[in-house]
Amino acid sequence: MTETERILVLRAELHEHNRHYYVENAPIISDQEFDRLMRELSDLEALHPEMSDDNSPTRRVGSDIQKGFRQVEHKYPMLSLGNTYNREDVRSFYERVSQGLGGQPFEVCCELKFDGLSISLVYEDGRLVRALTRGDGQKGDDVTANVRTIPSIPLQLAPGSGFPKEFEIRGEVLMPWKSFDRLNLQREAEGEPLFANPRNAASGTLKSKDSRVVANRHLDAYLYYLLGDDIKGESHYENMLMAREWGFRVSDAMKRARSLQEIYDFIDFWNEERHALPVATDGIVLKVDDIRQQQMLGYTAKSPRWAIAYKFQAERALTRLDGVTFQVGRTGAVTPVANMEPVLLAGTVVRRASLHNADIIRSLDLHVGDYVYVEKAGEIIPQIVGVETSRRDDATGEKVEFTATCPECGTPLVRYEGEAAHYCPNDASCPPQIKGKIEHFIERDAMNIMGLGAEKVDEYVNSGLLRDASDLYSLHAVQFDGYWALVRGDVSAENLRQAIFPGLFDNADTADRPPFILFTADSKTGRSVSCDNLLRAIAASREVAFDRVLYALGIRFVGKVAAKSLASHFRSLDGLRHASKEDLLSVDGIGETIAQSILDYFANPSDAAFVQRLADYGVQMSMPERRQLGNALEGLSIVISGTFARHSREEYKKMIEDHGGKNVGSISKKTSFILAGENMGPSKQEKAQKLGIRLLSEEEFLDML
Repeated sequence: MTETERILVLRAELHEHNRHYYVENAPIISDQEFDRLMRELSDLEALHPEMSDDNSPTRRVGSDIQKGFRQVEHKYPMLSLGNTYNREDVRSFYERVSQGLGGQPFEVCCELKFDGLSISLVYEDGRLVRALTRGDGQKGDDVTANVRTIPSIPLQLAPGSGFPKEFEIRGEVLMPWKSFDRLNLQREAEGEPLFANPRNAASGTLKSKDSRVVANRHLDAYLYYLLGDDIKGESHYENMLMAREWGFRVSDAMKRARSLQEIYDFIDFWNEERHALPVATDGIVLKVDDIRQQQMLGYTAKSPRWAIAYKFQAERALTRLDGVTFQVGRTGAVTPVANMEPVLLAGTVVRRASLHNADIIRSLDLHVGDYVYVEKAGEIIPQIVGVETSRRDDATGEKVEFTATCPECGTPLVRYEGEAAHYCPNDASCPPQIKGKIEHFIERDAMNIMGLGAEKVDEYVNSGLLRDASDLYSLHAVQFDGYWALVRGDVSAENLRQAIFPGLFDNADTADRPPFILFTADSKTGRSVSCDNLLRAIAASREVAFDRVLYALGIRFVGKVAAKSLASHFRSLDGLRHASKEDLLSVDGIGETIAQSILDYFANPSDAAFVQRLADYGVQMSMPERRQLGNALEGLSIVISGTFARHSREEYKKMIEDHGGKNVGSISKKTSFILAGENMGPSKQEKAQKLGIRLLSEEEFLDML
């Protein structure tokens, strides 16, 4: 078997294993074996670029090739469903259908209404060729590259399973609860706003310009509607069973009802059981099952007459507001939290609920002692949605006002233009901000300093041992009298004895006691393993790559992906901190908000001093020197514009530098040429034409090298 034949065999095998794992929940090989096959395929594809295939299983990990979403017209309009919220409306729908069919007997297919983002998938010869969002119903955004990263969506259907040459299948892209919880924990640690519910998170993720972000957030998809000129099924229910056989994830919670009572039974059952599902649902969809009868009933201008959505009522509870406290996050954002009399809501006891910001408090007109209505947004996050003002009496307390000062350090709060949150600007000495920044600095994806957790950081800051993360690099251990102590800077054993045993020293200078943390020594070795491990981890972090250091700094809005792009572009801390706003905006994925945040960070004297201390302690502040591969672009200033098929923009920037060229962000008389991809902006084209600057295609550029 040749290597190219082996590539085709591996792709077929891995597509089949993906289906068994993600759709059928019944894997037939181990994870290790799957990873081995995937590595083999990846290695072979690297050797044979002529075998490139967008539907290869290796494309599941995503790419940093940036593409704007182009609008594509739907072959069949994606209409919305009419909503109903009570049984009477369901009965009315049932009676309208009966009348529209002239009294013919009919069945209704009952399905769960998944709370995600509608998607249309187009297949040709069993291959995924296009994925579109609903958009305005007539045309939607082409998100094919992002959808290819979702494991439960098949890229290639198994030959011989009976699918037609061309068809469309629609469904919902979702973020499972586990992925949602993990994402919000990560965003909280990075000081970013939390997603309110999985639907918002799924929508924001699917519209990401970087498909690697989509791949890392572990989206899922359920399919629920089949379209095409050559679909053989005579009922919607049969069509979905057929789609399941082709390899699509179709919900098991699908039932044909033969009466109105059976519909009610289905609604009642799932109104309770939905809480145990791995994904969010917000209702039931009812569809006339027979395709011929659907055609008889037809459509209104906005929705089909043969289908309707029944929305579940959000579970609500009434309880007393005992008070409001204010929490300070790592970025200084101050969040009001309602403390309530415990109440059972959606299966859990709720005592606290976020009030989000000052505007929410003002709109609710809250008073201490009020009886408030609490709901779970997206079935998980408790929030106050109203006040029962009729229960206010003389015992009701004062009106709740948003705090004007930081609850931790007393600094007056600020509210930046365009922001809903208030912030404590005292990032240099506000305890929660200091602790949060240190916790962020040491995490695995940042400096990876093991041996410190939130409790230890709290202890070290409270003791005065750590004032900020740079103090980690001045820590060392001192052994004396059978003890080990972790100290900062030059501390003598005598100082430690007086600090630890002040009662033994009549003339001890208690005002000059150094901060310290005691460790237990091993009885055999006389050393402290935990102390040694911590110091080794701190020392090792000096070798952490610059892009991770940049992420560890905790610059607001600069996550892992942005940090990597910035480090790759500017190559060093000096390059970044002297960059202009225009320079920053020329980096892929860096917009106005991130650029301004970076400028503000380095303009802050305390932040600039902190970074300098890290550099003085030997932390990596630049990327490794690149080995120049040639001089074909020596002395040339090159602008990159548009989207590309062969390589990502960052890869092209590296090629330019590797061959002696210089990347520039804007067009000027000094620009040598423009590497022009698809969707190059008309203003740039016009400016290039005016200045007489030539445009090179991908192929021409690669030929030049």
